Amino acid sequence: MSGHSKWHSIRHKKGKIDAQRGKIFTRLIKELTVAARMGGGDPNGNARLRTAIAGAKAANMPADNIDRAIKKGTGELEGVSYEEITYEGYGPAGVAVMIDVMTDNKNRTVADIRHIISKNGGNLGAANCVGWMFHRKGVIQVSAEDANEDELLEIALDAGAEDMTNEGDTFQILTAVENFEDVRSTLEQKGIPMLSAELSRLPENTVKITDAKEAAKVMKLMDALENSDDVQNVYANFDIPEEILESLE
Repeated sequence: MSGHSKWHSIRHKKGKIDAQRGKIFTRLIKELTVAARMGGGDPNGNARLRTAIAGAKAANMPADNIDRAIKKGTGELEGVSYEEITYEGYGPAGVAVMIDVMTDNKNRTVADIRHIISKNGGNLGAANCVGWMFHRKGVIQVSAEDANEDELLEIALDAGAEDMTNEGDTFQILTAVENFEDVRSTLEQKGIPMLSAELSRLPENTVKITDAKEAAKVMKLMDALENSDDVQNVYANFDIPEEILESLE
């Protein structure tokens, strides 16, 4: 299974643990703050903020936390000013990696990212060294327990989705960037719960990894990057067979 779809599923399974650690709330607060700073505090006129609010609600973030994060972004409350940066590089087995961060200290963050990648058998590259391998898409995850596959596919396609795949315990809906908000809001209006709904970077091609030791190295790098305080999202183009991933778990 390719890096973009399998890693989304892995991240979802990790989500409950991360939430207990407060990690996911930290990421969501940063996204709410930056979205409000970039486009204003009114979600009706700020699609990025609408998506961020929906994600925060899906993670059961208290309304007060959401409100404070937005007000910090608009300047109504004092808060930290975050800078958005994307780093690129290579991991074990030549896997291409893209890392989105939000940081209040660029020097600290780049040193941390460089250390993590080099420690785990990769190297940090120059801007655009792997960016050309990825394209932006909307990715929406729906639990298979919460929707009928045929009905969900019809609703998603009618709303402007490009495709939907069955990932076993979840359905993954892909959209063009410009249609993402239409599809997400349609599912919300239909009362269909979403496990996640975000703009992502999907690889044009993948690196197939059939050696368990190499696969373990790749997953160790992904975990290390995800656990970095400043990292918001990690994207990679690995293709690890399901049986190998299960053996690693």
